[in-house]
Amino acid sequence: MTQKADVIIIGGGLIGLSQALALAKHGITSHVIDRADPASMLASGFDGRTSAISSSSLKMFDAIGFANALHGQGCPIEQIWVSDGLKPGSLDFVPGADDGYLGQMFENRFLRRTLYEAAQSSDAIHLHMPAGIIAKTRDSSGVTVKLDNGAALSADLMIVAEGRQSTTREEAGIKIVHWQYKHSAMVGAIFHEKPHKNIAYEIFYPSGPFAVLPMCDSPDGRHRSAIVWSVDAADAPGYLKLSGRGYAAELHKAMGGILGAVELAAPLSSYKLGFHHAGSITAERLVLIGDSAHGIHPIAGQGLNLGLRDVAALTEVLVDGLRLGLDLGDAQLMDRYSRWRSVDTLMVAMSTDGLNRLFSIPGKTASAVRRLGMGMIQRTRPAKAFFMAEARGESGALPKLLQGVTA
Repeated sequence: MTQKADVIIIGGGLIGLSQALALAKHGITSHVIDRADPASMLASGFDGRTSAISSSSLKMFDAIGFANALHGQGCPIEQIWVSDGLKPGSLDFVPGADDGYLGQMFENRFLRRTLYEAAQSSDAIHLHMPAGIIAKTRDSSGVTVKLDNGAALSADLMIVAEGRQSTTREEAGIKIVHWQYKHSAMVGAIFHEKPHKNIAYEIFYPSGPFAVLPMCDSPDGRHRSAIVWSVDAADAPGYLKLSGRGYAAELHKAMGGILGAVELAAPLSSYKLGFHHAGSITAERLVLIGDSAHGIHPIAGQGLNLGLRDVAALTEVLVDGLRLGLDLGDAQLMDRYSRWRSVDTLMVAMSTDGLNRLFSIPGKTASAVRRLGMGMIQRTRPAKAFFMAEARGESGALPKLLQGVTA
């Protein structure tokens, strides 16, 4: 017997679960499918992976009912300090007294658990995790999916949140523009001697950017921060072979001692950096969200927030469509979502790519030009306000959820 819901969401990660919960808030039912076992994703122990959630994304989480669950669990980002290496001429972004935080840092494990438990308790969300897909169909009448456990699912729309290596996107014949950077990102967390004072540091080196992001103190009161350190891809294996003490010494040198003595607080992981952008984010009864649609350089920490903007926009489009009596897979709705998100995601993607390339140019002349530009921004209030709005995720045509109201 076929199990019917309004939408089928392929991918049960942070973006897929956020989409299901946002739709459930508006009475739209979903099947969420993921081949990963939730037990492994929710395993105890901090793995070093964190996410910066912008203030607009936090407003969306509040609007769909997560205010209490997230309260006090994230570390506020009250200031962003940017520098070209450790040279003089830094740039700092400090919100006004009434502007609120730029965002907050959360452990990914905590976010996954919170979203998964909320989805489990929702009558509007049917979780199929772990489960593999053996067949998918899309036609003018709807979409169907057959699982390896024998279940048959149907809906009006297929939402793809599989991540960068999306097989559903490939099966739909959607091409992507993509390239690899010559960098690898090393991700982890550190204990440090001095308090971070809720400041996020972004230090640009020709070999890649180095971000130090504030986290809440550990349960035993030690100061902590997350790190995302981009280095030449050929150098990353050598760094990762260092002892904990040796790696901490390299970190201390790259940070210029800004937080005092450091030591590793979680296992390190590494991944190669790349860029991709789908040529189309919709097809017949299909829509791409999150990394299935776009993958950007982590230079500004906006990858997850860009996906959450997809979630908010798609929710608004589908809710408006229901109010008009339209089928959720209606081509008009797909076109509206595509026009709304395509330009925004491409602009953010190209901005982060351009910023990375600009700061990767070696030499004293390039460095002097960068410091001159940073100095001009530092002295120009409208320019700083623009960049802070970007950091908060509050620029452009904001969906209602990102303004803190339901769609």
